[in-house]
Amino acid sequence: MARSGRDSDGDEGPQRQRQRSPAGNVSLAAVAELAGVSEATVSRVLNRRYGVSASTREAVEAALRKIGYERPARGELVVLLVPNLTDAIFAQMCDSIENQITPYGLRAVVCPGTFQERDYVESLLDAGIAAVVFLSSSNTIRNSDPVARQLLVSRGIPFISVNGGFADTPSAVFSTDDWRAAEMAVGHLYDLGHRRIGMCAGPVGNTPADRRVEGFVQAMDRRDLPNSEDFVVRQHFGIEGGRHAAEDLLGLGVSAIVASSDDMALGAMRAIQRQGLKIPADISVVGYNDSYMLDFTDPPLTTVRQPVERIAENATRAIVALMSSRSLPLNEVLIEPEIRLRGSTGPAPSR
Repeated sequence: MARSGRDSDGDEGPQRQRQRSPAGNVSLAAVAELAGVSEATVSRVLNRRYGVSASTREAVEAALRKIGYERPARGELVVLLVPNLTDAIFAQMCDSIENQITPYGLRAVVCPGTFQERDYVESLLDAGIAAVVFLSSSNTIRNSDPVARQLLVSRGIPFISVNGGFADTPSAVFSTDDWRAAEMAVGHLYDLGHRRIGMCAGPVGNTPADRRVEGFVQAMDRRDLPNSEDFVVRQHFGIEGGRHAAEDLLGLGVSAIVASSDDMALGAMRAIQRQGLKIPADISVVGYNDSYMLDFTDPPLTTVRQPVERIAENATRAIVALMSSRSLPLNEVLIEPEIRLRGSTGPAPSR
């Protein structure tokens, strides 16, 4: 990660002896001597720069406390607002972001439940929020409650969004390219000979779900597959939603199903098997998100993988930049997914 200025040991000259910490009355030299580290290391800790081990950071923080400097409460907590933690993809993203921000001396606070966002923000405002990440939460819902983000704006607390942004409040946004994800899924099935491809789609008004539907329809149209919109069934995210959507699609005679989430794909597999059909001999299925557990389904599920680690890296860079009062482009960065081929897809049946 690019850094501004110089921060390596011994490259900033004797003037470092006269520099003082942000407290104004605590010298870097005194803290460095007490902690047994260089002044440059103390500076890294104070400025939340990368490259300091956890034990060294703790030694410097202990020296700061002993010498009489307490870091202000603001700037410690990164609040992760997520819909839930029962969906593996949200837990993975929270875990990855937490791992990325920890070396900067930041702590993650995971807050599940989209409809509780206002309560979470209000209760944590005075606890020291450094930044907030709307992680596939209210930022993905059309006409969502604006109070939480309005509170953040009024307090000058920076925030970013993952997998969709707010139309009325510009911010940095980092998203999986859902249009590309749908193209990958349809392209894979088309190459296997499938022509009647259906989609178990998420609910209307959910940004990722809407984008995946757009991508699906575009991918089908590019291949001159007719009436593509007739093969899209909307349901709620989840196993039962996928099962109900798949039952409708099977009635339309599809030979393959693209699902908007892995849970929906698992529900589709259940519906297919309950009708006495075999996967992939009779019906192929593609999920979306990816988890190590998908290697153990029967059959293992082919899925389009969200780039969790790259999203976390981008989010962390943005958080650190905003905390340093550096401006960020107020646009959306789309990050390429990848398809993971497993046993749930195969050649189209001869019928």
